[in-house]
Amino acid sequence: MAIYECRDCKHEDYVARRFMLHFGPESRCPRCGTARVIKLKERDKIDPINRGLFNWIEWVIGGKIHHCRYCRIQFYDRRPLASALASEAAEKAESQPKPEGPAAQQVTTPPDTANSGA
Repeated sequence: MAIYECRDCKHEDYVARRFMLHFGPESRCPRCGTARVIKLKERDKIDPINRGLFNWIEWVIGGKIHHCRYCRIQFYDRRPLASALASEAAEKAESQPKPEGPAAQQVTTPPDTANSGA
């Protein structure tokens, strides 16, 4: 959506366009981009629903209704929540076997670099 340039070093930093929020591993709010969204069981009659082509496509292909707590909008998305992805990664890390034997018990410490000055 924008390109920022540092006045001192002339480094450019890019901010992705808004439609890029519809691509990626986890569900994100199409307006503000936060991953802190919740999945609703059914549509809420009070908060507005996000209108647009990508939202319609998500609804057609079977996306579930989500709600952004900051923008207070509802939108359809087929991707899992970020919290679900984090819990899957934690479960996967716990289920991996830990190495056993002398190599697993060996602890490496950095060499001493203290100097007494003498």
